[in-house]
Order: sequence, then C-alpha cells, then structure tokens
Amino acid sequence: MGLQSLELRHFRLFNELRLEPDPFAVTVLLSPNGSGKTSVLEAVYALATASSFRTTSAADMIRNGDSVAEIHGVLLHRERRLQVDLTLTRGARNVVKRMLVNNQKPRSRADLAEALPVTVFTPEGVDMIRHGPDGRRQFLTTLMTDVFIHANDVVERFERTLRQRNAVLRAAQGFALSPDAARELDVWTNDFVVVSEELLTVRRGIVERLEPLVADNYRELSHSDAPVTVTYETSWTGDLRSALESSFDDDRYRGYTTAGPHRDDIVVTLDGRDARRQASQGEQRSLALALRLGGHALVRDERGVDPLLLLDDVFSELDPLRSERLLQLLPKGQTLVSTASPLPAAMTPAAVIDLVRYRS
Repeated sequence: MGLQSLELRHFRLFNELRLEPDPFAVTVLLSPNGSGKTSVLEAVYALATASSFRTTSAADMIRNGDSVAEIHGVLLHRERRLQVDLTLTRGARNVVKRMLVNNQKPRSRADLAEALPVTVFTPEGVDMIRHGPDGRRQFLTTLMTDVFIHANDVVERFERTLRQRNAVLRAAQGFALSPDAARELDVWTNDFVVVSEELLTVRRGIVERLEPLVADNYRELSHSDAPVTVTYETSWTGDLRSALESSFDDDRYRGYTTAGPHRDDIVVTLDGRDARRQASQGEQRSLALALRLGGHALVRDERGVDPLLLLDDVFSELDPLRSERLLQLLPKGQTLVSTASPLPAAMTPAAVIDLVRYRS
C-alpha cells in the first residue's frame, strides 16, 4: 500500500499544496524550520485517524483567517485505489469533521485504520518513556485499533460509557445523588465494568505480543543484552467494581471517575529497573523507539500490510549512533521523513522535496 498523492487546502500555513511522494520508498521533506514539514506529516496522519499527533484542538489545523481546511489523499491499498477526503469546518463552538473514503462516510474509526495504517515517530514520541502515562496509553490505543480492527468498537464503547458515568458524577456537584441519579449511575457503572474488562483483554493481549519485539529491537538499537520487560499496569488493585465503590465519594466530589483503564499505564523495565524513573535518557529513547518499531511489526504481521512510516525530525533528537541503528531497523515500505538537518549518511531517499518551492 502507499500514499500516491496528497493535496491540502487552507491547512495550517498552506493555502494550497500538492505532493506526490514515492509510494514504495523514502520521501524526504528537507527544508528550513517553519516551512510546514511537520504540517504535511500531520495532514497524512489526519487522513488515517481524523485527528492530529500535534494538538487536541482540530481548529489548530485550519489556516488562520479561513473557516474550512481540506485534506485529500489517493492511496493504493492491495491494488485498490482509494480516495480519502477530510474536511474541517470551523463552527461557533467546535470544528465539524467530514471524512469520506471513496465518497462514502466511514462507519467507524475501523474503516480509517483499515484504509491507511500509520506509524509515527516524533520528538515527543522518542521521549514517551520518561513523560507521563497519557502518551503511552494513546500509543497502546492506536496500536490495538491498528492491529485488531474490531477493537475500535470496544474503544468507542468505553469512551462513551466513561463520558456518561462522568456526566452523572459531575451533575451531582459534590452533593448526594438523587434516587434517579443513583439508579442512572448504577447502570453506567455496570456498563463501565463490562466494557473495561473487554478493553483490558485486548490491551493485555497486545502488550504480551509486543514485549518480545520490544526486547529484540532494544537489543539491536543499544547493542545491549540487558533484559527488557513490558507489562500492563492497572490504576486499581483487586476487583474494578469494588474499586469504584471504594472511590465513590472521591469521584462524586471530583466529578469524574478516578479508577479504570483510562488511568492505566505500560511499565517498561530495563535490567529490572523501572525505565520511567531509573533509566538514562539515552536508554529511555532507545526503549521508546523499540516500542514504536515493535508496534509497526505487530500491525504488519496481523494485517499483512506495512503501515506508512512518518518520521518527524526524529534524527535531531538522536545521537549519530542511534540514528544509524534506527535506520538499519526501519522496515521496508513507504516512509515520509521531515528534517531541517542533513540526513544520516545511511539514508538513501527516493525523493527529496523542498517545501519552500511548494508554498502558496
């Protein structure tokens, strides 16, 4: 599979832009900082996920002064031609997203994940181990929905149930619940426990399959035989329903659910040490890269396709030795690289694009 063409209108700093990356090899966006390199990768990511890896506000992707942004992509997917279109329209209170795949509205995020799986490496992702758990949870959610298309349904049901339970808690404003509110909370709590168990089953299965891949990739990146483990850590102990009962007063006071999969984490250890707190920065970055590479391999093995690789200025965050080893481990297939610095000597791109020449 591969992205054959990309067209942007009123997206970020671009008025209009059209690119044709090599669909089977490495295309490098080599231009100065501020020229829109990361925005191009963000647009590709948005085609695959209807979201951004840079911001939680879709309005940030619409060019200043404009009310509508458009992203259009033509893909070759198992010898099928796919047209993917995303329109972002600025409203009075939020941004309306309209996604089409071959002129049909996707039924769920599963349709998007099936059309264009992506693996993204960013400077923030390189530091995923030492930063907070949000990034690790997002990595796991994206990976599980890319590996198992059906997992999108579980994720969406979990998010919807959590929102509904939190809405009941928030409405109480710290006071005792009315009888009707208490009954409603019981319903959402039951649903929350059920869907949480489903989500945990998928997450733990992914982590179990990911662990040996991470260990192998870390060994190649660091040339170290230090043992690596990857385990799933829940935010509660014992039974989830009992934990929710124990935290009820606190949840009611705060207005949100304090125990559940939305607060869980991935624990990576290196030679028995918790890498989140006890590994060096270099070790943490190698482990983060190993996680991304392992996730890419999982998607490829399960789906039989190579996800599109997005490397956003990653080499500026790595020392030359780690850069060379990362290049050796990168899988074959379409890769888009953004950089303002000279490329590592071992990288031989099929195309190099200077975005300054394309700006309009």
